[in-house]
Amino acid sequence: MHESPASSAPARVLKPETLAQAPAIIAQYPQKRSATMPLLHLVQEDRGYITQEDMTWVAEQVGVTPMQVLEVVTFYPMYRQSPIGRRHVRVCRTLSCALRGSYALMENLEQSLNCKRGETSPDGDFTLEFVECIADCGCGPVVHVDAAMHENVKPEDAGQFAAQLKATLKDPSYGQNPPVPGTPEWNG
Repeated sequence: MHESPASSAPARVLKPETLAQAPAIIAQYPQKRSATMPLLHLVQEDRGYITQEDMTWVAEQVGVTPMQVLEVVTFYPMYRQSPIGRRHVRVCRTLSCALRGSYALMENLEQSLNCKRGETSPDGDFTLEFVECIADCGCGPVVHVDAAMHENVKPEDAGQFAAQLKATLKDPSYGQNPPVPGTPEWNG
């Protein structure tokens, strides 16, 4: 028998409104296990990352083993198992962005943000990662920062771009209203 969302381990940490959404999400699918990824997104949206306890809770809700949920979490790069910085900076590295300088951009951002690729800066402000295609190939290099997309971020503009990102740390609304697709937010 599976525990209800309100009585399992993550209930101590996840918001009650997050837990309350689980039954409706599961009900959208003909098989409970099909709700695995939507529940993982729900948890990550609430906490910022996914813990072992969260994976166990998701497994209980959808009727699979915690190992099966872990396999999903480790297969898809959008799921995180540890906290990230206040700004999550993701640089596209696929062919069109790479040809337009995304690797040089990454090197320059590492220096400008004092953050190594795949890590979080010592001050906890930035997590810097390479990601696969962001689906904006005509406007590379493309950088996602939280929910905001920045197009045509050139390697030589990394310092100025980093300065703008640092300024966003004082703006709690940054990234809450992403730009209209195809409209560049960054005009370097």
